[in-house]
Amino acid sequence: MIKKLPVKTKDQPMKIFTNILVLIAVSLLIFNVTLIDFHHPFIGDSVIALVGVVASFCAVLILLIFRMSKKIVEKMNDNR
Repeated sequence: MIKKLPVKTKDQPMKIFTNILVLIAVSLLIFNVTLIDFHHPFIGDSVIALVGVVASFCAVLILLIFRMSKKIVEKMNDNR
C-alpha cells in the first residue's frame, strides 16, 4: 500500500513561527514565575516578574487565538 506524504501548505512556515513564539513565551513565563518572591509578591522585583508572567500569558493566548483563526480560515477556504 502506498503511503501519502503530508502536503506542505503555504501556511507551514507560519505554523512553525507561531510554535517558536509560543515556546519562547512559555519559557519566559516559567522564568518569571521563578523570580516571584511568594512571601512578598507585590514588593520589588516580584512586581516586575508578575508583570512578565501576565504579559507572557497574554502572548500565549493571542498566539493560540491567531492559530485558531488561521484554522477556521483554512476550513472555510476548503469548503469553497
